[in-house]
Amino acid sequence: QVQLVESGGGLVQAGASLRLSCAASGSINRINNMGWYCQFPGKMRELVAQMPDGGDSKYSVSVTGRFAISRDNAKATVYLQMNSLKPEDTAVYYCTADLPDGPVARRYWGQGTQVTVSS
Repeated sequence: QVQLVESGGGLVQAGASLRLSCAASGSINRINNMGWYCQFPGKMRELVAQMPDGGDSKYSVSVTGRFAISRDNAKATVYLQMNSLKPEDTAVYYCTADLPDGPVARRYWGQGTQVTVSS
């Protein structure tokens, strides 16, 4: 079993920065993609950023140039550096980790961390 534990959310003012962290633990040999999704009230989760194990990261249009994803494979941890935060960034943020499961990959989710940006 694999667990993802997030930290780093909170309440900040517009223009501030936050750094989210997500540590994976359990039976892990390798993690393919690691990423971050957000969920606005009443909406479905949507991709914020994703980082493969090697290769280029990708970002949603709304965060490109403001957010940066990184990962530490030795720690099985993914980070999201959030800069120049806007009130419209307010959401619950979830981390993901895709682990090989036979011929396919299985996606694991964190419990979510609230980010609130005040104007």
